[in-house]
This record gives sequence, C-alpha cells and structure tokens, in this order.
Amino acid sequence: MAREIPFFKPDITEAERAQIDEVLELENLAKAEELEEAFLKKTGATYAISTNSGTSALHLSMCAMDLKRGDKIICSVNSFPSVPEVVRHFDAEPIFVDIDPEDFNIDLDAFEKVLEENMSKKLKGAVINHVAGQPTDLDRLYDIARRFKIRIVEDASDAMGGTYNGDPIGSTGADITCFSFSPHMKNSVANAGVMLCEDDDLYKRGMLLRNHAIESSGWDKYGNLEYIYDVVDIGWKYDISELDAAYALAQYKRIDKTIERRKKIAAMYDKALEGVKHVSIPIRKRDHIYQLYIIKIDRNRDGFARALKERGIHCGLHYIPLHLMSYYKQKYSLRVNDFQTALQTYQQVLSLPIYHNMSDAEVEYVCEMVKEVADKHI
Repeated sequence: MAREIPFFKPDITEAERAQIDEVLELENLAKAEELEEAFLKKTGATYAISTNSGTSALHLSMCAMDLKRGDKIICSVNSFPSVPEVVRHFDAEPIFVDIDPEDFNIDLDAFEKVLEENMSKKLKGAVINHVAGQPTDLDRLYDIARRFKIRIVEDASDAMGGTYNGDPIGSTGADITCFSFSPHMKNSVANAGVMLCEDDDLYKRGMLLRNHAIESSGWDKYGNLEYIYDVVDIGWKYDISELDAAYALAQYKRIDKTIERRKKIAAMYDKALEGVKHVSIPIRKRDHIYQLYIIKIDRNRDGFARALKERGIHCGLHYIPLHLMSYYKQKYSLRVNDFQTALQTYQQVLSLPIYHNMSDAEVEYVCEMVKEVADKHI
C-alpha cells in the first residue's frame, strides 16, 4: 500500500502551545511586539511592523509608498498572485518581467530593459520575490535600482530566515522587505506577516495605516481603544491577533533548525535524483534555504505529477505565470508567448514535498517513487 506524503504538514510542538497558553491567560498580550523584536534582532533591520498575513504586509508596503492610481510597479511574472494583486488594489499597474531559466527569479537583463523603456514619474519601484528560498542577484539588483532611482520591495515570503552572501534577508538594501508565514504555517493553522524597513517616514506611515489610520491617546493591554480618537487617513485592518503572533513567534524562534533540516532533505534529494532520466534537480547559484524543492520534468510534467499522486506523493506547482491568469491576460491583452522563459519553465517545474518534520524514510520513499515514475515515464 502506498504511503501518503502531503505536500506540507504543520510542525506543532509544545513551544506553540506554551505561547498560545500565555495569551489565553491574558497576562502576556505583547506577542506582536515580541515577534517584531525577534525579526529586528535576527535581521538587524531598524523597523518592523507585524501584520495579519504576508499579503497584508505587501499591501501595507504599497500604502507606505503612497501608491496611487496609474502608478507602475515592476514584478516577476513568476510570482504568487498576491504581488500584482496588491498593486491593482490601488488601480496601479503591474509590469511583468520574464525570469531566469536557472533559479526562476526575475531576469535582471529583462528587468533593466523594462526600466529603460518605462522610466517616468509614474514608475514607483519593483517588488522582487525570491523563488523557493534562493534570492536573486541582489548586488546587481541594487546597482540597477540606484542607477534608475527606484524603490525596491523584497517579497521574502519564501526566504524567511535566509541569507544572501551570509547576510540576513531583510538587511540587504531593500526599502521594504515583506515576509509571510503562510509558506511555513499554512493558513489552516495560523497566519502572519512582517514588514521591515529603514526609512522613518515609511515606518511611521505603515504604523499609522495598519489599524484604520486611527490616532488616539492609546489602547490598553486588552486592546481597548481610548474613548477619544480620530481617523486621519484611509487605513485598513492589517494588524495581527495575539494568538496568531504567539504561534508565529514560536515558529520563528526555531526557524534556523527548520532551515537546517530542509537543507539536509534537499541534500538527500540531490544525491538520490542526480542523473535520473527526465528529471533535473535545482540549480543552486546563491544561498538557498529550500523553502521549496523544485525539479524539472523534461516532458509531460502533469502525467509525472499524476503518477506520483497515485503513489501517495502530493506535489506543488510554483508558479503558474501571471500572464496566464484570466484576469491579467484579459486586463492587459497578454499573449501566452509573451514571456517565453516563464512559459517553458511552467510546463516543466514540479515542487516535491520538503518540510521540517519529514522523516528520512519519507524522503527516501519520495526518491524511490520519483525514480520509479521516471523509469516508466513517456
């Protein structure tokens, strides 16, 4: 009988339960602040704002940048839909860029060309994601950003706890860095996000807007608003609950061990799958924390995925290019072949299960089944 290997399984320990118990006792209602401090300590950033999700962190970053109707933001066509979505919510325009065929991040040659073609006061910056936990070439990225004088928002949802040349992601020069706990915790258990920045004005505006742009003499320890308050802008409910913050804090405190385990699993996959016909293992160009382990299948990727599922192995797809999504395809009259590298990559990529609480036996089973399917694959 086939084993059942989910694509992701939450890793819940006594640490999460202890943090949540403290909140339920109503004696330690400062978990959001503790989460922010943990990020500041680890990354060395100046400011941190916790949010109720990674999407909220991205949306709040657009608010902090004062994005307006008709403004333009560049992003990779190989991003999660939350990236262009938060741009469109301001009636601003996302400009998609093709990807590097090796690490699946934004193609910096194409990025530079798009900047040359679109430079205007309406071009406000770029949101750059780090696919699978491997950052893009940040040295070159920030050299380009300085020359064109644009803001950079790093979507580090896949790179939380990761590094670039040994420096923590979040300390590498972004105007804003956004993190999501969704890839780590999955929304079915809890959710959280964090926005980091160095600029006083971005931080102050973010803090103002994250709770309905309410100005007040304060809130008490139980979250009660003082009876005199004012609303000074259009904000939203971006702030995080204490329960979500408690769970996220426990997860974040052991993120180094989580990453270490994922790297060991990735090494097991690399060793077992190197040279397997029809399968290409990930290309490691820079620091990589393997939030995802993305292989390529040289033909009939969907058939390969179905065969693995029949053997109990659930896979992922990261990502379906944004120009293939009905909304963006129709809104901007995009064609299937507009982003050739992203299209070809999409037709081949497959993400295997990789998470902290996978056992060696489970990893070995995945490897055995990938080899078995590859041997029969046509």
